Amino acid sequence: MKRICLTFALPALLAMVSCSTQYVVNGTSTVESLEGQTLYLKVYQNDEMQTIDSSSVVHGKFRFGGIFDSTMMANVFLGDASVMPIVIEQGQVSMKIDETTQSATGTPLNDSLTNFIRRKTQLDAQLAELPQKEAQMIMAGMDIDEINELLNEEADGLAEQNDRLVTRFILTNSNNVLGPGIFMILTSNFRFPVLNPLIEEITTHASPYFMNHPYVKEYLKAAEANMEKIREQQLKGD
Repeated sequence: MKRICLTFALPALLAMVSCSTQYVVNGTSTVESLEGQTLYLKVYQNDEMQTIDSSSVVHGKFRFGGIFDSTMMANVFLGDASVMPIVIEQGQVSMKIDETTQSATGTPLNDSLTNFIRRKTQLDAQLAELPQKEAQMIMAGMDIDEINELLNEEADGLAEQNDRLVTRFILTNSNNVLGPGIFMILTSNFRFPVLNPLIEEITTHASPYFMNHPYVKEYLKAAEANMEKIREQQLKGD
């Protein structure tokens, strides 16, 4: 099974909340290169990324805050590079940026997102360690066929865990902004919109809110058209 690789550097997605509320993000950073730099909080609105706040990192601290009308997934940017995702929702969020980890906690959706990213990062790290394991096994004199069998089995197991993690998270959060948000990140890694078993499982069990989300609807429309073209090409080939 192909490994899912999520890159958390995508436009934010919007969900609806009834009235204007306040959000506060108190951030800390131990990354020396960020000192004195300006971070930008951006959301996806009107088909483009728009800055809703900015803050300079001074003595390892920065802060975002303001009034919002709808819960949103956003991204913290340094220049054109996304540093990490965050959910704009009511309450105070504690954001931490270290050399190897990032987190945003203190509100329900941010806590859920951070836990998901941590687990996803752990699985990705385990997959990334497989080439090193292979080198160690070769140095230990193991048979190459045995090595391939063991590592392929481990890789397949990790890929299956990865698929379950992403699918479960999207379905669990299909009634809030996280479901469509992670779905967007997932599908952005495809060369073009397609329907595969993972997508079909998600869309079969997802909530009406998820299925009516503008991005999801547009993706499925394009994916169905692409699948029809593929079927036509296959028939011509036969």
